[in-house]
Amino acid sequence: MTMAPSAAPTAAPVLPSRGRLRPLGLDDVRVTGGFWAERQSVNAAATLEHIAYWLEREGWIRNFDLVATGGPADERRGREFSDSEVYKFLEATAWEIGRTGDPEWESRFRAIVQRVARAQDTDGYLNTRFGHAGQPPRWSDLQWGHELYCVGHLLQAAVARVRTRPGADDGLLAVACRAADNICDTFGRDGIDGLCGHPEIETALVEFGRATGERRYLAQAALFVERRGHGRLGDVEWGREYFQDETPVRQATVLRGHAVRANYLAAGAVDVATETDDPGLLKAVRDQWRNTVARRTYVTGGQGSRHQDEAFGEDWVLPADRAYSETCAGVGSVMLAWRLLLASGDSGYADLVERTLFNVVSTSPGADGRQFFYTNTLHRRELGTVPDTDRPSIRAAAAQRAPWFEVSCCPTNVARTLASFGAYVASTDDEGLQIHQYVPGTIGYRPADGAERRVTVSTGYPADGQIRIRVEDADAHPWTLSVRVPGWAGEGATLTVDGEVRPVRPGYAVERRTWRGGDEVVLDLPMAPRFSYPDDRIDATRGCVAVERGPLVFAVESVDLAGGGNVDELRVDTGRPPTLAGGRVQVHCRRLDPPDRDWPYDGQGPTPAAVPSGDLVEVPLIPYHAWANRGPSTMRVWLPTI
Repeated sequence: MTMAPSAAPTAAPVLPSRGRLRPLGLDDVRVTGGFWAERQSVNAAATLEHIAYWLEREGWIRNFDLVATGGPADERRGREFSDSEVYKFLEATAWEIGRTGDPEWESRFRAIVQRVARAQDTDGYLNTRFGHAGQPPRWSDLQWGHELYCVGHLLQAAVARVRTRPGADDGLLAVACRAADNICDTFGRDGIDGLCGHPEIETALVEFGRATGERRYLAQAALFVERRGHGRLGDVEWGREYFQDETPVRQATVLRGHAVRANYLAAGAVDVATETDDPGLLKAVRDQWRNTVARRTYVTGGQGSRHQDEAFGEDWVLPADRAYSETCAGVGSVMLAWRLLLASGDSGYADLVERTLFNVVSTSPGADGRQFFYTNTLHRRELGTVPDTDRPSIRAAAAQRAPWFEVSCCPTNVARTLASFGAYVASTDDEGLQIHQYVPGTIGYRPADGAERRVTVSTGYPADGQIRIRVEDADAHPWTLSVRVPGWAGEGATLTVDGEVRPVRPGYAVERRTWRGGDEVVLDLPMAPRFSYPDDRIDATRGCVAVERGPLVFAVESVDLAGGGNVDELRVDTGRPPTLAGGRVQVHCRRLDPPDRDWPYDGQGPTPAAVPSGDLVEVPLIPYHAWANRGPSTMRVWLPTI
């Protein structure tokens, strides 16, 4: 039984067959300038090449050569999941080829696919860590082995290739089909009653089913989702919730355990719910998302506050200086929120996508695109040291961005997200066009019963808040243009159409008419810097404020303090709102000069030295995503108040 894939696929990572909205892809959305075009340019020019270098240098691609030639098992390099980094790199490269048509990357893509293909067993099994001479048997470590996880990333690479180069003769689709069939044969209802310790195969199987039309893959994904939460993976030191295996997906009320695993599983559950028309499963995940965003998410959009297991903490446990906020969890959060947006059309999901893209995903890579944060703390107390550029860093120990990690999932995840960014900008439905993220560029699509519709977006966002949308083509039929008003805009946004200005509230501002070529809609968002106050139940940030402007979170960095000093000595005067001067956000502060004491407690109340003194000074802030590009520094997002 098949799912009838589209004859002309949209070049996008997620293409549901049903739902409230239909995503537009890389062929429909052209990002021509601004913040995200710069990120995509660096990704293409530096990051992909950097990743290719390290994959070869560390031997992770050579692992496939060893399997293909029967080489010695003890020469294999990397962790048990290193195959997945090769597949994520292939996915990123496929999206980049689809975006730019780069012939050099096309040639290199094909060469790596050939090396992968030669390592595949005749029955479709493909893994370089298990199942061959001198290695553990296949499927012998479902808790930690990541075999299914790796296949999931292989399938997503194949999806990217099929949707950007349909009919390509490189062989990746055939490799992926054999691997997916092997999974279904092995783990179907009559096979191994197991699942992977790291969710990923679920969302990958659904999308691969959408891309190939094979409904068998959807059925297997649904089976994996239903198996989760019944203790099949056994106990570990952090509890079964680490794997999300202590409570069935339908009964869980919040995301918990390992933050990347939790988001990947929830994304897969949304995919299954959408394709099987299962409103109960969809509601369960929507409720989990709502509770997680309300109680377990950092102001940056980051998720995960526990270092020991890279996991969510309990409600309100969001320490700034111990924020783990793994970059991959940010990518997973974007994946989940985007799927929920397509399913429901609720602008809150697009708000979180925006917040997380600007303040987590874009924070990881350095300005040169060749070094990365694995974790994203909101408070750096010590300067730290510059990582050795000639060897991988320990993932959570890097005080600065590092070129590579022993567990290097984040660079490849960032690369595939940036390469496919255009597919997260806009969508359509039977009524018209929705714009969710604001970038300079063009958006075009052809409705089933009409001529092509094109709009041009002009904006300096997020540096300024004016988004000008010009309709390029006249249309004989009316259609609806919907533009997102972010939740942070409050009551300050306006929409101008035909010279008439009206206030618009957070959500989607809607304009329906029979459009003429040259018609313009202008959305103006309030861009004054603002203080944000934490919920009082977050112990770690009580008495502090953060500063935001538009979608960006700001931080104070020690390199900007006159005369040096420690960012922890600053106290902000919230009676004076933050300002914008010379293109930089500033706050008014006093500085502490605390003396050394023999005992850090006092029964008589605060000592005079603990009270801020001296003149108010203007302290410049930096967008959080840009910190640590000027050498070692201390930094904090949440600033204590006077």
